[in-house]
Amino acid sequence: MTPVLMQGDEACAEGAIAAGCNFFAAYPITPATEIAEHLARRLPQVGGVFIQMEDEIASISAVIGASVGGAKAMTATSGPGFSLMQENIGYAAMAEIPCVIVDVQRLGPSTGRPTSPSQGDVMQARWGTHGDHPIIALSPSSVLETFELTVTAFNFAEKYRTPVILLMDEVVGHMREGVELPESVERVDRAETTLVPPEWYKPYENLPSDVPPLIPFGRGYRYHITGLHHDERGYPTERLDEINPWLERIFRKITRNLSDILLYVEDGAEGAPTVVIAYGSVARSARHAVEIARKQGRKVGFLQLKTIWPFPEELVETVTRQARRVIVPEMNLGQLALEVERVVGRRRVRRVNRADGEFIHPAEILAAMRE
Repeated sequence: MTPVLMQGDEACAEGAIAAGCNFFAAYPITPATEIAEHLARRLPQVGGVFIQMEDEIASISAVIGASVGGAKAMTATSGPGFSLMQENIGYAAMAEIPCVIVDVQRLGPSTGRPTSPSQGDVMQARWGTHGDHPIIALSPSSVLETFELTVTAFNFAEKYRTPVILLMDEVVGHMREGVELPESVERVDRAETTLVPPEWYKPYENLPSDVPPLIPFGRGYRYHITGLHHDERGYPTERLDEINPWLERIFRKITRNLSDILLYVEDGAEGAPTVVIAYGSVARSARHAVEIARKQGRKVGFLQLKTIWPFPEELVETVTRQARRVIVPEMNLGQLALEVERVVGRRRVRRVNRADGEFIHPAEILAAMRE
């Protein structure tokens, strides 16, 4: 296929279509608006539905409803809109409703600088909604990775019946690169039938797979959906013998499948005295800094995290076991660095942070190596 010049936001939209997305609801917001603009044109061409909602709360609500109706559904926003969506992201986690939420991060707090880059929503992606719940969050560093991880986000959402967050940033969303998109991708589609008759169907049954099938509304299977703790049929309950198995299962369906969910690129990290851990667009600067350091004769390892939640504890512990220094550059004041410090120890971690809307340059990472 001939390479094309494509923007990150456009690649996200095309990845969604390749994954089978047929419903998108959103409210325009910089720097995610191009995703909506692209899908407004493309979705009708493939038989999908595009709706511009009145705000971000309505957008995530429409996405949840469409998913329950059988659609592969997505929304896209940035920091302020992501904040408004948190309650319903928690609802989707509680009700185990597959959907994809794209957050193209921009500088905050509050309105901030809408066109400036940031990675300030990392902890919000994990802990933004109240209560204990698992979440999957993916972070691309290039236009091609944005396409690929958008497809992966839909596959994870359907495979594990969960909301999935694609945590982009303004640099990746607005940059343009020559990419060669695949003609077809691996797609995970939802099972719309079950082996039991409708009257026996339990949408939250504790099956060995930990992921009971979600039969779309309108297929003749009657069941209840609520944000309250519920039994296997979806009805509210306060019985601990029904709540605890459900809570354990929604965490187990993620923790038992970490080998599938945790995506990363590791390059010479094991045994290296210095290891650089990065994600998103900053991984590009980190990679360049590592290459320069190696040409200067330094032994430096590199670890790019494509999955940032769940945090890959065992991986980070393994690749940094012999490292004297672990450098974590990120466009915030040290959010994912907290997780790295928890695993490897604070004394060994050197943070390289910017939260002023400017990109982290390779020279800043190199300076941290020399200290």
